Amino acid sequence: MALCKRTVGPRPRIYLSAGIHGDEPAPPQVLLEMLKTGAFDTRANWFICPVINPEGLHFGTREDTLCRDLNRDYLDRLSPEVQAHTAWLQKQPPFQLTLCLHEDWEASGFYLYELNRKNQPSFAPAIISAVRPMMPIEASSLIDGRPVDEPGIIRPVSDPLLRTNWPEAIYLCQEHTTLSYTLETPSSFPLSERIEAMISAVKAAVNAVNLG
Repeated sequence: MALCKRTVGPRPRIYLSAGIHGDEPAPPQVLLEMLKTGAFDTRANWFICPVINPEGLHFGTREDTLCRDLNRDYLDRLSPEVQAHTAWLQKQPPFQLTLCLHEDWEASGFYLYELNRKNQPSFAPAIISAVRPMMPIEASSLIDGRPVDEPGIIRPVSDPLLRTNWPEAIYLCQEHTTLSYTLETPSSFPLSERIEAMISAVKAAVNAVNLG
């Protein structure tokens, strides 16, 4: 299910997604809490996909019921979930900002991926600063096999031709946006802390795009 909330007048278009990995329960709850508290207000036009992998979320599994990692299927688009998601995306206008919400069971702190095709001013430092009072920032110099650019910030090579499979963020940056962030909280932390930290990260990104 996707939610579009459009407001009158020129507003940045902001996309948020969660629940592509079913064993990452905090992100869907983050979007639900933000919806309940009125965070998706008139500052933007909002495009929200709260649960991309409903079967995985129901069973608490990373993959769907056919053992497919949906976050690696955005090049081939073999799964019905990704087919439906991308068909919906193709009907939407370009986004100024996309935010993909995730968790990482191996992490010891918060971190993010930044894909910035046009070298726009980075929102990453503002996001990190917003989270730091609530949760440690991942201190490792190598996260998920990739070197960090700054503490807690990974800026991977985003050239899709170098990838044998595409996660959602690569697809979004190729087809729908020039600026994308994947936000990761450590799943070993209490759920309430992960939700609070992720909400702060999202709000910092939204504030940054409105100030930009």
